[in-house]
Amino acid sequence: MVFAHSESDRLRNWHLLADHLRGTAELAARFAGVFGGERIAWWLGLLHDCGKAGCDWQKRLAEVSGTGRPVGIDHKMLGARLARKRGLGSFALAIAGHHGGLMDPQALRERLDNPTKVDRDREADSLAVLEGGILPELANDDRVVIPPAWRQPLVREMALRLTFSALCDADFLDTAAHFADAPAPAVRLDADFTHLRDRFEKKRAALLEDRPVRSAIDAEREEVYQACVRAADAKPGIFRLAAPTGVGKTISAGGFALHHAATHQHRRVIVAVPFLTITEQNAGVYRSLLETSQETQVVLEHHSGVNLDDPPNRWARLAAENWDAPFVVTTTVRLFESLFDRKPAAMRRLHRLAGAVIVLDEVQSLPHQMLVPILDALRTLVDHFGTTVLLTSATQPDFWHLSPFKTLPATEIVADPAALVSRLRRVEFDWRIDPSPTLDELSDEAALQEQALVVVNTTADAHRVFNVWRTRVPEGVAWHLSTRMCAAHRRRVLETVRARLVEGMPVLLVSTQLIEAGVDVDFPLVYRVMAPADSLLQAAGRANREGNLSGLGKVVIVDPEDAGHPQAYKTLLAATRLYFGPGKADPDNLAALRGYYRSVYGALRLEGSHSVGQRIQDARGLLDFPAVTDGPADLVTGIRDRRHAFRMITDDGVSVVTSRGAVDAEEQERIDQAVERVRTAARPDRADLRLLQPYVTTVHPSAMRKPGVVSLMKPIIGEPGRAGSLAEWIGGYNSHTGIELDPRTEEFIC
Repeated sequence: MVFAHSESDRLRNWHLLADHLRGTAELAARFAGVFGGERIAWWLGLLHDCGKAGCDWQKRLAEVSGTGRPVGIDHKMLGARLARKRGLGSFALAIAGHHGGLMDPQALRERLDNPTKVDRDREADSLAVLEGGILPELANDDRVVIPPAWRQPLVREMALRLTFSALCDADFLDTAAHFADAPAPAVRLDADFTHLRDRFEKKRAALLEDRPVRSAIDAEREEVYQACVRAADAKPGIFRLAAPTGVGKTISAGGFALHHAATHQHRRVIVAVPFLTITEQNAGVYRSLLETSQETQVVLEHHSGVNLDDPPNRWARLAAENWDAPFVVTTTVRLFESLFDRKPAAMRRLHRLAGAVIVLDEVQSLPHQMLVPILDALRTLVDHFGTTVLLTSATQPDFWHLSPFKTLPATEIVADPAALVSRLRRVEFDWRIDPSPTLDELSDEAALQEQALVVVNTTADAHRVFNVWRTRVPEGVAWHLSTRMCAAHRRRVLETVRARLVEGMPVLLVSTQLIEAGVDVDFPLVYRVMAPADSLLQAAGRANREGNLSGLGKVVIVDPEDAGHPQAYKTLLAATRLYFGPGKADPDNLAALRGYYRSVYGALRLEGSHSVGQRIQDARGLLDFPAVTDGPADLVTGIRDRRHAFRMITDDGVSVVTSRGAVDAEEQERIDQAVERVRTAARPDRADLRLLQPYVTTVHPSAMRKPGVVSLMKPIIGEPGRAGSLAEWIGGYNSHTGIELDPRTEEFIC
C-alpha cells in the first residue's frame, strides 16, 4: 500500500496516495472548469504528490506518523518534471509551489535541470511504483493543450495564479476530508442567485416601508437603485456607478450584483471596500437583507476585525480560507494583496474570482502607485475569466486615462451623473483659503457651533483641535476620532456622536480622513482642511447627508499655514489647487474631477518605465512571482527590495495592543489576560488573536524615531517594527484621544 498521509483523526485510516491524487485532480478540475482550465488543473492535481510514491518517502512517513514532524523529503519536483513533459510548461510552477509558494521559471529550471543523484534515484523509484499500477494514466502520452489566449504573458500569469489556487484549494480540502474522516471534501454547492435576488428585493421593500424617518432624497435613491437593476441585464464586463455620497450605493451595488449574478449565472458576489469601518457596516446591511435564521449563512465577512473563532462562526472560519460562500464582504487590501501574493494560504481563494461579480466600493481609495497592475488584473479577469466588475464612487477616477483600461468598454449605470449630482446637491462650498484662518482660529469658530465636524489631515492636528475645544465647551460635547484610538474606542465614539446628532444635542467632532470613507454621519456644517479633491468631496458627503435641512448644508474649506499635510499629499494638493477653489470648480464638478485625476496620473508618472507599477507588470510578464510579492532581488546580495513589491499599504506602522481602549475594567482585564496568553504561548491561539484585534492600533514609523517610544512597546509577538510583530502599548492612553505621543513625531493621515 502506498500512502499520501498518515492516519486520520478518529478512525485511524491511512490516506491512499492514488485516492488523494485522483480526488485532488477531480476537485481542481471542478474549480478550474469555471474559467476553462479544467484539463490543466486535472493533470496538476494528478501529478502534484507523485514524489510521495518512493520507498524513502513512504518509510519516513511511517517514522513521523503521530509526531507532527514533517517528512522532510521533497515530493514536488517529480510532479513538476512530469507536468513539463506533458506539455504544461510554466504551469509546472503550480506543482513546485503548492506548499512553499510560487517561484520564478528560472529557479524551477535550475531545480529540474540539476538534480542530485539522490534526487534522481528517488524520482526513479517513485515513477516505477506509479507506473506499476497506481497511476495507469501516466501511460497515456497525450499532451495538454494550453488555450491560445493564455499564451499572452499577462493572461498566462493570471491563468497560472487561478489554476494554482484551484490546485492548492483542492489539495487542502481533499487532505482535510481524510483527517476528518469525512465522506467527501467540504465544498458548498453553488448558490441559487435567483432565490437570493428575490429575498433581497422582498427584504429591501420591507426595510423601506418600516423606516421611522423618511429622507428628502428617497426618490433619487430609488432612481439609482432601479438604474442598477436595469443595468444588471447587460452582458458581463466593467460597470461604473458614479453617484453622490449618501445616495445608497451600498444597497444599490448589492442589488446590481445579485440581479446580474442571477441573470448571467455567476457563482458568487465579492464586495471589497477600503476600510474596516465600512466593511463591518456594509456586511451588516447585506446580512440583514440576505439571511434568515432558518438557513445556512449567506454573507461571509472576511477581514481582520471580525472574530471567526467563536463556535457559531466555525462556518465563517472555514469559508474564509477559500471564500466558499455566495456573498463575500472583504477589504480591498485583502483582495488585492491575495491576488498578487504567491503563498498557498493567501491564494487558495483566488479561483473564486473567476465567474464572480466583484464590487469595488470607494474606488478612489485604491493606491495610485498600484493602479496599473490592479487595473490590468481586473481587465484580464473580465476579458478572459468570466468576471464582472462594478466600480462605485462619488468621485469616479478616470481609470480610462491609463493604458490597461484605455480601450475597455464600460457600462455607465447612471446615464447622466452630472445631472444627478446637480439635483442631489445638498451643500454649498465656502472657500476660505486666501486668506485662511489658522488652525486655532478654526477651532475657536467651530466651538461656537451647535453641531459641526472638522476634518484634518494629521492625527497631530486632530489632537490639537480637540484640546482647544475641551477648554471651550461643556463635557460630552467635543469628540475626537483618529487611528491613535483602537477600533473598539472609535466605534463607541461614532455611536455616541450619531445618537447626539439624531437627538439634536450639541456635538462637535474632529476627525482625520477616516471619517470620509463611507462613515454614516450627518452634520449641518463641515470644516475641511485643504486636501486632495476626492477627500474634499468625501468630507462634503458628511454634511446634510439625508437632505433634511431646510436649506443647504455648509462645507467650509480652509488652508491654515499651521496645519499639517502628509508628504504624499504634495502632488495631489498641487493638482487640486489647479482645478478647484474660488473662481474655479467646486469638488462635485465631475469634469474638473476628470481633469484632476489625469493631472495626478501624469505627475506621478504611473506608467513610466521606472514606476513601481510598471516594474510589477514587468515581473508579472516574466512569471517572477517572488519579485511581484516581495520585490526584485539584489544581484549581489539576493536581498529583495520591498519598495518595488506589490503593497496596498506602503507605510507599515507598528501594531500595538492597548487594553485601555476597552469599555470597562472587566473588558480590560479580559484583554490583558489574552495578551499574556499570546505572549507566552508556543503557538498563539487564533481566538486570542481575534479577541485582541479591536484593541489594536498602529504607531507610525516616524514615531519610532523619538527617543523612548520603543521602550513603551512590550513585545508580544516578534520585535516591534519587524514584519508580523505585535506589541503591547504600555505608554499613555487617553480616554478621549487614544495613545499619547508627542504630536510633532506622528503627523500622518488617518
